[in-house]
Amino acid sequence: MQINVGVSARHIHLSQDDLETLFGKGYELKPERYLSIATQYISKERLTVRGPKGEIKNVAVIGPARPQTQVEVSRTDGFIIGVVPPIRLSGDLEGSESVTLVGPGGELLIKEGLIAAMRHIHMTTADARELGFQHKDYAMVVVRGKRSLVFDFVVVRVAPENTHTEIHVDTDEANTADLKTGDVVELLHVNDKKLRLEQIINMFDERQLRVLEESISGIIKDEKRRLAMMEDILKVIAK
Repeated sequence: MQINVGVSARHIHLSQDDLETLFGKGYELKPERYLSIATQYISKERLTVRGPKGEIKNVAVIGPARPQTQVEVSRTDGFIIGVVPPIRLSGDLEGSESVTLVGPGGELLIKEGLIAAMRHIHMTTADARELGFQHKDYAMVVVRGKRSLVFDFVVVRVAPENTHTEIHVDTDEANTADLKTGDVVELLHVNDKKLRLEQIINMFDERQLRVLEESISGIIKDEKRRLAMMEDILKVIAK
């Protein structure tokens, strides 16, 4: 099954209390553009994310407010500000990194909440039924092209509010696979490793198959060479 790609750049989700600390008492976010998940939007507001070694300005704030503040960056962003964000699903914040947020009304040190988002698929309930997925199952996604690769252990998030099925990756993963928002990738809907491997092999083009065959041939030759060496050693020992 083909699904669309959504590339998630760095962004921030704020609790109502933290929103008011950074922008002022009673402040409300102003929607600028609604996202593919219709209940969420990019707001007009921007913040600075500051770490021990640097800062990133003009980071988008996603609305509406959440119960807990969450900052999502890439590992590369982490290098810039001097932290190592753990790879987590959205909402899994216990023991995550600390960071300072700076807004027009003040600044705020959050003790935990900075993560690198784990790649995941937002899936409709209809697609989940048809493909046999349940919430928090793992899927495999194949990217074709000059930077072809396989994303394995992609968490499936099934929810009634999902209007379409889409994989979300961060900017590091997107750059590795030369992906942009709106690109199309192949979702494998089986969980059996052997079947998944067969589906991947069927997607390879002839050039990739030749490389695979050469690699396997090289492995077999090496194994035969080692076996011959062992046989020679055994003959010497036997004498």
